[in-house]
Amino acid sequence: MSANQLHLGSAYYPEHWPEERWCGDIRLMREAGLTVARVGEGAWSTFEPAPGEFHFEWMDRAIDLLAENGIQTVMGTPTYAPPAWLTQRLPDMLQVLDSGRVVQHGGRCHCCINSPDMAYATRRIVEAMALHFGRNPNIIGWQIDNEFSRVCFCSRCQALFREFLAKRYGTLDNLNRSWSTAYWSQSYSSWDQIPIPAEPKHNPGLVLEFKRFVSASNRRYQKLQVDILRANISPQTRICHNFMGWFDGLDHYEMNEDLDLSAWDWYIGTGHNDYLSTGVIHDLTRGFKRHNFWIMETQPGSVNWSSINNMLCKGEARSMAWQAVGHGADAILYWQWRSALGGQEQYHGTLVDQSGQPRPFYHDVKDLGADFKATSHLLSGSQVVSEVAMLNDYASRWSIQYQLHHKDFNYVTHFTHYYRPLAAANVSVDVLSADDALDGYKLVIAPALLILNEKRVRHLKAFVERGGHLVLTLRTGMKDETNAMLPVRQPGALAELAGVEVVEYYALTEKVPVSGDLFNGTTQIWAEILRILDERNTKVIARYGAANGWLDGQPAVTVHKCGKGVVTFIGAYLDDAAQKLITDMITTAADVDGVMETPLGVSACRRVSPAGADIFILNNHTRSTQHVRLPWAAHEHLGGRDVGTAIGLEPFGVAVVTKLGMNSGAGAA
Repeated sequence: MSANQLHLGSAYYPEHWPEERWCGDIRLMREAGLTVARVGEGAWSTFEPAPGEFHFEWMDRAIDLLAENGIQTVMGTPTYAPPAWLTQRLPDMLQVLDSGRVVQHGGRCHCCINSPDMAYATRRIVEAMALHFGRNPNIIGWQIDNEFSRVCFCSRCQALFREFLAKRYGTLDNLNRSWSTAYWSQSYSSWDQIPIPAEPKHNPGLVLEFKRFVSASNRRYQKLQVDILRANISPQTRICHNFMGWFDGLDHYEMNEDLDLSAWDWYIGTGHNDYLSTGVIHDLTRGFKRHNFWIMETQPGSVNWSSINNMLCKGEARSMAWQAVGHGADAILYWQWRSALGGQEQYHGTLVDQSGQPRPFYHDVKDLGADFKATSHLLSGSQVVSEVAMLNDYASRWSIQYQLHHKDFNYVTHFTHYYRPLAAANVSVDVLSADDALDGYKLVIAPALLILNEKRVRHLKAFVERGGHLVLTLRTGMKDETNAMLPVRQPGALAELAGVEVVEYYALTEKVPVSGDLFNGTTQIWAEILRILDERNTKVIARYGAANGWLDGQPAVTVHKCGKGVVTFIGAYLDDAAQKLITDMITTAADVDGVMETPLGVSACRRVSPAGADIFILNNHTRSTQHVRLPWAAHEHLGGRDVGTAIGLEPFGVAVVTKLGMNSGAGAA
């Protein structure tokens, strides 16, 4: 997928419409400024109406027509929607739910990805598509499947899960010891005794390994398709999958290893965009490959599947698109172009209605098309550069979700609680795998890094030794990679680095005061008592107030000087105001600045061109006019004007600015 421009596009399904209607649809796409269309991912029954009988000529004509109108194509493999003739002939390929019920045909993602029959059928359709479309110069990318989310509980998956465990643990003795199976007489004397965890309460080791097995199964199925495509498409044609943000069913770092590009599907559903919370998902997706990404689907005003399918405000989607670009998106594609007459998504928002006429939202997209045309050369090849990293770990999340200990403790909410004050201060953040190296960062925050392994401990120690500022939070370092409790107190192998250990943890039923020299606040949901291990180099900066008797006066937040670096340990779940104050303290100590000062509700993001030029995206996320003071005289590229040292932004308004005198050639390679 081309890095030479910003792409604006939509999912388009020519198979839904008579061919004589295509010209009208594609003309409207061109007039709106669309440059890319995603096609094909739901068309298996049209591509292959009978076993081995392929019809691709109609899609050739659609791709040619798109190209004639300046629109390139992303081709989707249609494997999330196997046709009825296939599941009727091979019913054993249908997915089995944890209840034991076999999934009916008629939805999507209804087949077992571990089924040999499904693998054979997948190989046949993908090979046929790759051979036919693989060298088409108008196809700039391929999307594998659609929104991976499949979990199957069939007997075949159970047997494969046991093989997976045997490979990981080697012997039953190792497995029994790692999982403490003597507890409740769970000890296994044969691999065949190990079930898939369908019960609400099961061994934590078993539960965590099944999550890993599901990820491994989906990755293997994805790689089956990737390998076929790579053998048949041009080297510059990139392969992706459209992931679902914070979806917890897969380890997204593992899934992205075999792909060229990260992409995700961004939907608000009910309500409106909260940029302080959604920005982290863009940063998460950028962190999968540590590179720019695509928004492969986003809502054209409204959806059909939420509790209240309200319409976004006029101009809000344009603001959302520019928010994504500011965080590293190189493409925005809406789902979908035109309302289908039938099917399960009749009421979903579109750009064009069922009659083929533009809906009001179409004109917002047309404005965005003009934006992208004006700035594509400027932003070409530019990247987001951050001094702050936050560490995300799917295993820790899975472990916590299975044993919440407090019904209101949510890994993502806790993670976002640390992100929001940074976003409000326009501090750029990379969200990385907890196993990534940390070179080049000033500040690293590891929210609820429950599971430790040697690699992440080594990276964190090296980061602090180099002079970095590390923030550890509650629920850090409780378990090993098998989901077993570590035989030492929290934070395990990071205790010496942190200068403290956790004496006890408390799930809270009421707020508890937390106070220190820098702030007064409260903790709710969770609290941990910290015991100082290094009295000389550790400072208590906040203590608990009167509470349950156990917490009263005990250390809640500490700062430990460790060699050239600093480790802050936060054992409390602070209220929003206190969280902002401690975040300000930490960023100041770590010498981290925001991109630019802006009023509340206005964000400033920075992308850096290959030539080193800074490009700033100012975005008003509010419904009232806002004014931003700039640190220098600027040129505003959407309006093509010089604006001096101040700029006004209308409701949901956007500006793309560079320092005056740097606007020409800012996007040059």
